[in-house]
Amino acid sequence: MLHPSYSDLMKVVNSEVEPGEAPVVNSRYSIVMATSKRARQIIAGEDPLVKEKKDTKPLSLAVEELNQGRIKILSEEE
Repeated sequence: MLHPSYSDLMKVVNSEVEPGEAPVVNSRYSIVMATSKRARQIIAGEDPLVKEKKDTKPLSLAVEELNQGRIKILSEEE
């Protein structure tokens, strides 16, 4: 099971959206695509934006970065 959950990650991503505005993310697909893209960047050699434990996998690092607000998912207009 993924911790934090998809719904928790969606709340983090949409936390800066003003009332009445469309959410940046409204599906798990968007969360999966963003974290997988970031994991590929880490695999390619980019430094993680969160403290790394010894055997932490790139996808886990990407999820933690998103959960801590270190990376942002931009809407298509941005």
